[in-house]
Amino acid sequence: MDLATAFRWTTERYPHRRAVGGPVPMTYAQWDARTDRVARALVALGATPGTRAIFLLQGGEPLATLHLAAQKAGIASLPLSTRFGADELAYCISDCSPVLIVVDETTHDLVALALESVEQPPAVVWAGAAADAPRGTMSLSAEIERTSPGPVGFVPSEADISVMLYTSGTTGRPKGVPRTHFAEFQSALAHLLQTGHAPGEATLGVMPLFHTMGLRSLLATVLAAGTWVPQAKFDAEASLELIVRERIGALYLVPTIFWALLQTGRLAEATSVRKLAYAGASMTPTLAEGLGETLNPERFVNHFGSTEIYTFSIGPDGVAKPGCAGRAGVFSRLRLVDPDPGAHPDDVVADGEQGQVAVSMASPEAFAGYWNRPDADAKSIRDGWYFTGDLATTDEDGDLWVAGRVDDMINSGGENIYPEEIENALARCPDLDEVIVVGTPHDKWGHAVTAFVVGPRGVDPAHTLAAVEAYVRDASGLPSMKRPKRIVVVDRIPRSAVGKTLRRHLVAGDFSALADSTGTAPR
Repeated sequence: MDLATAFRWTTERYPHRRAVGGPVPMTYAQWDARTDRVARALVALGATPGTRAIFLLQGGEPLATLHLAAQKAGIASLPLSTRFGADELAYCISDCSPVLIVVDETTHDLVALALESVEQPPAVVWAGAAADAPRGTMSLSAEIERTSPGPVGFVPSEADISVMLYTSGTTGRPKGVPRTHFAEFQSALAHLLQTGHAPGEATLGVMPLFHTMGLRSLLATVLAAGTWVPQAKFDAEASLELIVRERIGALYLVPTIFWALLQTGRLAEATSVRKLAYAGASMTPTLAEGLGETLNPERFVNHFGSTEIYTFSIGPDGVAKPGCAGRAGVFSRLRLVDPDPGAHPDDVVADGEQGQVAVSMASPEAFAGYWNRPDADAKSIRDGWYFTGDLATTDEDGDLWVAGRVDDMINSGGENIYPEEIENALARCPDLDEVIVVGTPHDKWGHAVTAFVVGPRGVDPAHTLAAVEAYVRDASGLPSMKRPKRIVVVDRIPRSAVGKTLRRHLVAGDFSALADSTGTAPR
């Protein structure tokens, strides 16, 4: 099944059902007609079947419409991160050789700067009002006005590239991950099965479409003939208003967004929400407990996966087992193998031992390999298995518990220490809002376990530091070797556009300390 056909079949079943919520709603019949015209406009602008087009917009319905229109026209959609710097963006443009790049008022200047260092720059297309189009750009809206209604007249194959996402680049260069119509359809289907997303259900479209979670919320909602409620930029109060007004039943978000919603103190108003799912980062037990007590959801799913293979495993009960990654997904197969970088997929660790998560590439949700990166393929794909770089153990029930990333492991005094265990212990401290643990260079220990904490708003950083130090010493339950040797109070934790913690920034010293247990002056 290709995505263009899937969209049309949903429209045939429920033409008058609300497809897009928010201030500018559309039925499925209206959205189908709108995406047809956008698809024809993209072709007229030079993006023919088999080509690639970058969509660099703030988000919301305009970006979703472009993505769905690209599926109908057989164009590989590349929704890139709006947080890329000019150098990263120039690299991605040169790497994927798009025929055009669609921009809006939030991204035009960045693209112009990036294109200065691109040898063969693509055509730039303006997504805003035609009258506002900057000099040197073509107007998408003007082209849409010139097109006639109706389908573009092309039906993609399920083997065609639907989308290419670039990894966030938390380490090294961004990597292109091409995904077929088949893989995207199967991933959306898996999402529906694994989260219990019901037919016709409404969901919040706030996760960016340059991330697999944002795409999954969109495509799964289309398959289920539900209502996708766009929010181009996250704001906790505005999100809560949308959830309540639109009677949203299912939320699929990163933990940082759930945390922000809980911090409003008003999340209990969202009585329509019955299904929760999270991914992208671990969730502390305290946050899971808070969400469970506030919303009492019917389903509370921990989705463990990646851009490359959408599902690794599913933890089906975030209330009973907060943080547990559960078992392999409905279309997945996984095993724990020796953490050594050169390990073979058959080097399976014994029950209860920690190992690296390897997932079968036979999954219908899997990609086939990175774009122009044989070095990355050689590192991550071996004998039909994808090596995720995640470390995990299984408990007595056979359920998976992720301990962190291989690259995040802290070697302090010859001992291997995993940050998430310490973070979960410290997260229960009532005198902090957020905590991230990394290893920072230390002359004696090699690396010192260092906790970066964000205190409650308005509280003196020195008070936060003293309170956390006391908690570590008296109430954390951590053995001495795992207690932070350094605690730093900061105003924020560095994160990517989708909420992933950028630990490397902290390791490199890229932070401003408000208070520091080493006595180092704030800088």
